[in-house]
Amino acid sequence: MIPRGIFTKKRTHTKMAGGFFSFEEEGTSMKLYGFGHGDHIRLRDEHGNVWRGSAERTDDAVRYTFRDPNGRTITGVSDSYGIILRDGKGKTWRGFID
Repeated sequence: MIPRGIFTKKRTHTKMAGGFFSFEEEGTSMKLYGFGHGDHIRLRDEHGNVWRGSAERTDDAVRYTFRDPNGRTITGVSDSYGIILRDGKGKTWRGFID
């Protein structure tokens, strides 16, 4: 008799980051926050601007890109310590996913 567990296909998960996103700009302490998963992330800043973005998995990190309706962009990467983003003016945003 052959045990059933040997020949069953094992599923591997390629889950993208998702949940509640929270970022804070280092100089002014302005906040970005919102929800999302994978290709559909939506953040809002303290001024009411909506930032839409996506996450793309690389070999050892996840790359994030966010854009607002005015054409401004914030991009960055995450690793095991957190997420670091940089906008077009050189401001640094640090954050996490909960």
